[in-house]
Amino acid sequence: MKVAAILFDCDGVLVESETLAHEIETDVLAAIGLHYDAREFRERFMGMSDKAFWAALDEDGIARLGRPVTEEIRGPIKRRMRQAVMEQLTEVAGALACVSAVPHLKAVASSSTTEGLEIKLRKVGLWDHFAPHVYSAEHVTHAKPAPDLFLHAAKALDVMPEHCLVLEDSVNGVLAGRAAGMRVWGFTGGGHMDEAAGRKLAASGAERVVASWVEAQSLFAGIDLV
Repeated sequence: MKVAAILFDCDGVLVESETLAHEIETDVLAAIGLHYDAREFRERFMGMSDKAFWAALDEDGIARLGRPVTEEIRGPIKRRMRQAVMEQLTEVAGALACVSAVPHLKAVASSSTTEGLEIKLRKVGLWDHFAPHVYSAEHVTHAKPAPDLFLHAAKALDVMPEHCLVLEDSVNGVLAGRAAGMRVWGFTGGGHMDEAAGRKLAASGAERVVASWVEAQSLFAGIDLV
């Protein structure tokens, strides 16, 4: 296997933000009368851009409550998430050690906002291992599951898509990587993942599912540079 660049999702792959986000979002939504099963919420919304996420919640609000809800929930969710990131955010165990050892070109390609990515990556000491190659949904017109973000990252690295490997924890991300013509591995090392999530990643087209950063580091060591 020969690869020139590795493209990493951020939330749930590099940083343990998905669990924090899901808890805060479902709590705020429940307070206004929108209730979600935890697994349903994760499977439906994980990997969405912020724009798509808010739009989907407005659709649910109109369908279930008779009104859009974004304006009343966006502020509370963002305030609580900002505080949680500063006080509780950690790396996904082993991410920093593994990323530090990767000799390949690398980039972050995430559905998060540009500002949010910098805050989270700096918090866990990963920013300098990727900057300036940190790309968000704000860099492209069409977010995941469209291939645009991964193609944007590959172009910035001056690497052909077929020479890129993507590491993703969401179905949207796997679909995006595949649509970009890249090799894609699913990652289940984040605290929000379970066996069912891993099976969904494989069913979506991930060529293998990696359970931890320790496993990833071992596998990366066997990848030849193009």
